[in-house]
Amino acid sequence: MSTTMKIEVRLFAAARELAGVSALEVELQSPATVRQLRHHLAEKAPALAPMVPHMAIAVGSDYVEDDALIRPGDQVACIPPVSGG
Repeated sequence: MSTTMKIEVRLFAAARELAGVSALEVELQSPATVRQLRHHLAEKAPALAPMVPHMAIAVGSDYVEDDALIRPGDQVACIPPVSGG
């Protein structure tokens, strides 16, 4: 049986600017995947939706793929793609 969990997602750089906040609280089923987190982020902050598929996601101190699990208490950060040259 799954339960819900609230995850604070830290936003950086352009993601923070678009969302207008430095962190978002997202409610997910426990455990959840990064893919599910991306879906909920796009719903919670529609201004982020175009960027969400391209953001790097870190859980703890590790960058993770979309099938990685997020558990209660995990620290999650979203880092937008870097442009420039």
